[in-house]
Formats: sequence, structure tokens, C-alpha cells
Amino acid sequence: MAITKIPNSGFETPFNSNKIINDISTLALREATAENRVAYNSNSSFVDVFQDTSSVTNFVNASRNDDEYISAEVVAELDLSSASITQSGSLSSFTPANLIDDNITTEGFHTDSAGVGTLLKFDLGSGVAKKIVRAKIYTDATAYASWQFQGSNNDSSYTNLGSVIHTQDNGNAYADTGIYINTTAYRYYQFNKQNSAQGGQYHREVKLYEGSGINATASFEGNTITAPSSVSSMGGLFTYQDNSGTNALNTDIILQLSADGGSNYTTTTLTALPDFSSGIKMAKANDVSVTAGTSLKYKISFANQSTGSKEARIRGVSLQY
Repeated sequence: MAITKIPNSGFETPFNSNKIINDISTLALREATAENRVAYNSNSSFVDVFQDTSSVTNFVNASRNDDEYISAEVVAELDLSSASITQSGSLSSFTPANLIDDNITTEGFHTDSAGVGTLLKFDLGSGVAKKIVRAKIYTDATAYASWQFQGSNNDSSYTNLGSVIHTQDNGNAYADTGIYINTTAYRYYQFNKQNSAQGGQYHREVKLYEGSGINATASFEGNTITAPSSVSSMGGLFTYQDNSGTNALNTDIILQLSADGGSNYTTTTLTALPDFSSGIKMAKANDVSVTAGTSLKYKISFANQSTGSKEARIRGVSLQY
């Protein structure tokens, strides 16, 4: 039996693959997030959830945070090799060098006889003051010790910074103050023990992070991706978090795309998608016309950012081409 093709009546809706493409990109971001994957690309897509900085470049007033996001804040681990590290109280097997050697298999101290008020102190040196906005201690303990992180410029009167952290894990990890606002640069920093002695508290590494606060404007770019053939239309999708305030798409967060290595960027018109997860939003731009080429890049810019008022955190990026 012959099959007769029915002529186009003119009322059919043209097929649009963007919804499918966006769904696939969302699934790719979800899988990469769940599996802690580094950036990767295929013949037609790219995914990065910022497990590291291997696929991002050209940071301007921005940085990647260890919590795997990029924001308009420059946070960097402080080099403690020149700091004087001391303790007062009873930190057993106290070995300052082990605390800053990036080797979590070596013991820095343990707290089997350390009581309330035991101190682990860092003196950055005469004439040196830094704004520390995060502190981390690595422990393999099963019980817990509670620490208040504090700063001072006279080694006498100390100000509490961040919240009390508990070095308990049962599986080896960092106890972490998280990012907090510190507008004062201090010379002296210390961990002040808040609870009574806990046996078997092995602490192996300490990290302090210096921050500049949230910059009003900032930007970063993705590394160049080589497409298998010339591209003149691209799409982009990213996940983000309003850590403070509400960031307006196309005003406070701007996405630009390029197919000629960044020589010519096209500013996209972003639209919101349903939330990626609780507290994590999502935005997309489809069918963006770009100057044709095979060297694909994206650029994300921040505007109107302010500490405690408007803080955007980009969590992941997916490109379609």
C-alpha cells in the first residue's frame, strides 16, 4: 500500500528542540554536580561545575571558592610559612610545621588533655595584617572539640569571627567556618577551645583564607573549546545562587558567548528556568547568533554586587553548540 504524504496545512507548529536541549544540559549539570566531575565537553556541549579552575580563566575581581562556585569576591589561601604558630594550654604532640604542609597524613596536634581556653595562635608578623574570611581545620576525630576563631591587633583583646566550629567527622574532613564578613585586617588570629578535653582529637592541617570583600563589578571566562566545525549559533545555561539579595538577570548577571576565541562576544538575553535545586536558580539563553568560528568561549560578568546586600554565586555552566 502506498503511503501518501499529507501536505503541510500551514497550521503545524515548527519543531523547537530548545526544551530538549535545555533539559539535557540540566541533567548534565546535575550529574556533574553529584559525581564531582571536572569540566568536560563533547562534540556539541560543554559542562563545568567548578570542581577546580582548570577550565576557567581571566578572573577580574572574582575567584573560585572551595565550595565550588565563582563570585565577585577574591578569596585566596594565606601562605602561613612565615607566621609564628604557637599554642597555650595542652595541645599534645604540637608540631606547627605539620599544620601547614598540605599533608593531611601528618599530625599537627591532638587534644586529649586540652581544656576550655586552650589556644592555637597565628602571628602574621610585625607590620602584617590580613582580612581572613574563612578558617578550616582538618581532623580525623570521632569525638568533637569546639573552636571559636578570633582576631586581634594587640594580642590582648580578641574579636570573635564567624561561628563556633566543631572538629568532628568520623570520616576525615575539614571543619569549616564557611565564608563570613570580616572588614578588619588583623595581625593575630587564634582558635580558642570552647569545650572540655576530648580524647583522641587528632588535628592535621589548618588553612586560613584572605578575602577582599565583594567587588561591585567582576567577571570571568571559560577556556577556549574547539568545536568540530564552524559555529554561528550557540546556547548557554548556568546555575546560580542569590547568597544575598536578588540578582537580576541581564543586569546583575550577564552572559556573553563567542565562537572566535573571545575576539567578538555577543551579549545574550537570559531568561529564568525552574530552580535547579533548593536555593539554586537557573537561567538560559538559546539560539544566540555569534561571529562564526570554532574557538568557543563564554564570559560571565557581575554588576551591582555588595557585601551582605547583593552577592551572586555561579555554580555551574553548560554550553550548547
